[in-house]
Amino acid sequence: MAEAHQAVAFQFTVTPEGLDFQLSREAVRQLYLAAVHSWKKRLVRAKNSFLTGVYPASPSSWMVVVAATAGSCYCQVDPSLGLIARIRHWLPHGWDSLGTLTAVSTVLFSTGAWLAAVLLFRRVLRLLLSYHGWMFEPHGHMSRSTRLWIALMKVMSIRKPLLYSFQSSLPKLPVPPVKATIARYLESVRPLLDDDKYAEMEALAKEFQEQTAPRLQRYLRLKSWWTTNYVSDWWEEYVYLRGRSPIMVNSNYYAMDFLYVTPSPIQAARAANVVHAMILYRRRLDRGEIPPMMALGVVPMCSYQSERMFNTTRVPGKEADTLLHLADTKHLAVYHKGRYYKVWLYYGGQLLPPADLEMQFQRILDDPSPPQPGEERLAALTAGERVPWAEARARFFSRGPNKVALDAIERAAFFLTLDEEEHGQDPARPGCMDAYAKSLLHGRCYDRWFDKSFTLVVYKNGKVGANAEHSWADAPIVGHLWEFMLATDTFQLGYTEGGHCKGDPRTQLSPPQRLRWDLPPECQAVPCPQGASLRVARALAEDVDFCCFAFSTFGKGLIKRCRTSPDAFIQIALQLAHFRDKGRFCLTYEASMTRLFREGRTETVRSCTSESTAFVRSMADPHGSRSERQRLFKAAAEKHQQLYRLAMTGAGIDRHLFCLYLVSRYLGTQSPFLAKVLAEPWRLSTSQTPQQQLKMFDLNKFPDHVSSGGGFGPVADDGYGVSYIIAGENLITFHVSSKFSMTGGAAAPRGFGGPGVAVRDLLPIKALGVTPL
Repeated sequence: MAEAHQAVAFQFTVTPEGLDFQLSREAVRQLYLAAVHSWKKRLVRAKNSFLTGVYPASPSSWMVVVAATAGSCYCQVDPSLGLIARIRHWLPHGWDSLGTLTAVSTVLFSTGAWLAAVLLFRRVLRLLLSYHGWMFEPHGHMSRSTRLWIALMKVMSIRKPLLYSFQSSLPKLPVPPVKATIARYLESVRPLLDDDKYAEMEALAKEFQEQTAPRLQRYLRLKSWWTTNYVSDWWEEYVYLRGRSPIMVNSNYYAMDFLYVTPSPIQAARAANVVHAMILYRRRLDRGEIPPMMALGVVPMCSYQSERMFNTTRVPGKEADTLLHLADTKHLAVYHKGRYYKVWLYYGGQLLPPADLEMQFQRILDDPSPPQPGEERLAALTAGERVPWAEARARFFSRGPNKVALDAIERAAFFLTLDEEEHGQDPARPGCMDAYAKSLLHGRCYDRWFDKSFTLVVYKNGKVGANAEHSWADAPIVGHLWEFMLATDTFQLGYTEGGHCKGDPRTQLSPPQRLRWDLPPECQAVPCPQGASLRVARALAEDVDFCCFAFSTFGKGLIKRCRTSPDAFIQIALQLAHFRDKGRFCLTYEASMTRLFREGRTETVRSCTSESTAFVRSMADPHGSRSERQRLFKAAAEKHQQLYRLAMTGAGIDRHLFCLYLVSRYLGTQSPFLAKVLAEPWRLSTSQTPQQQLKMFDLNKFPDHVSSGGGFGPVADDGYGVSYIIAGENLITFHVSSKFSMTGGAAAPRGFGGPGVAVRDLLPIKALGVTPL
């Protein structure tokens, strides 16, 4: 709130006697407290940078080295082998005594030895993190080498790490051999091609491998030497930021509230608790207090994507967008009934408690003022194509009040929509979750700011959700924040019996600031950029169909008792569902992460394999035996797990081929093989939403507090998008999307396609011929 007082802290008037100064002591006090808060954050960041820079060592270890060296010298034992004496000789001799010179030289030598040990330990840690053999060992069986490796990792990371402690110790993503990548690619497309087409693809691959690939591979290896990650920068730029089509539906994704529970039905109260919880998370991020995600409890995941979670906006450009990220911001942008507001999150350098935020949001809900001309549907510009938005931004929002208002949105911590609709209250009611998903994915096409890192949506009935922009990070990063927020909102902040936030609000707080716009008629009329963007967005939104449902017949508990990976089980079930729907197989995308490497993002697991198609065909064969189906299913599951492990350890297919293609374009080299590979559509795009990344509450004690997960739109016009979350032991929630304009008739995902074969009908374990062991 201190920023709001800046304009009135100092006032003066010209009188016949001279200048009459008026000083607001409260305003000056708020400015002082805000400055103190800002410097505290800088000091904390500086301290964390030092601590992460010397990890796994610590300042106390430096003191131990200094004390040990001094003690040795006192006992007339020189651990430096004469270096301390040489350092003393180089020091200025004008100091008071020989003892002072000796002490200073001892400290300098000890510091140098300590820094050398830090570098050695970090090098050893990087070598240890380069070992991935543990991932390929059978479940429940651990080799001696892996046990030794785990012991060493525990010793090296005995100090409690900060969020970024392991960043510089993580290994780089390796560049796979071209021969191995092409062999795995041909294996992945074999079940999708007949003999003639496969022979053609094999010939193209052989020509590429022998003639074009060696040169491209050399350049790619060179890039991998001088960049932190040879994929991520190109992936962010060419897959996301250079895309000129709408990011709504095509790129952005959504997250849902608890499936069965609504902590408070009061919109302003729920918004206040949720916003406060998110800013608490941001504070922990700034202080590095959130521990990195760890596999096996000892293997850290890369945390760099978390840096841009808040204070980030995608800024449109004519050829490519850019990401605007601020180190800090103290306000929130809010949308309600076509009006935009700026809400301060701090007062006197302190975060506003939920009761104050509830009062501020209620003031917005009670505001009877109408939208300004052109204001209500302004966000449609972010929902349409990128070039018209970039042109409109440069023409209408580069100066004056429009620039000030747009800056308030783009520089906000995140965007909040106080929605007038009600969604997600009754998940058992047919169509309830479907409408909830569509609302979060696109809303009315003008009531979410799709360029923000994420838009928080709070509905009139207290349900919440989020729409996240994809270029800055992947879904598990948002999922981490989402789990923290839901648990903090419910189990730590809580509500009164009446559903309001706890505590008493401070009524003296200034009300939220209404953003002012001066939009000319050419920005509001039908042929204007805003109107054109809205038409494009509405056509896209109306074409998307959703089916969201919770499958509770069984969950991962029963699947694991069958000694099968739950993810592999679901992926094979999806292959069976798609085959029963379409009568054919298709190229299938499953997102996997590469965060075992520095700045790693995702890799593709090609889930449609020869093993999975063999199992699916056996299910279609009425004469297939149960034992044969079990054997084929086991082989398909093991193959899927192997592909997943390869993708996670940097031996995937698609990111390597993607980068080789970009190198070929930079060099002006034509490759029919690469062009054909990258033109293949992903008609079945799938992803698993992570669950319980944080252990903030026991899901067994609170089974109703399971998350609904999230979802995304279909990648191909004639394909499906399938997201699923394996929640608890007995629940799997699916989010299936498709387009009504799908070739061959209406694509109603309630039946996973026109023929009416539902995913929920394909999941019973007896259909797969598998029995618990």
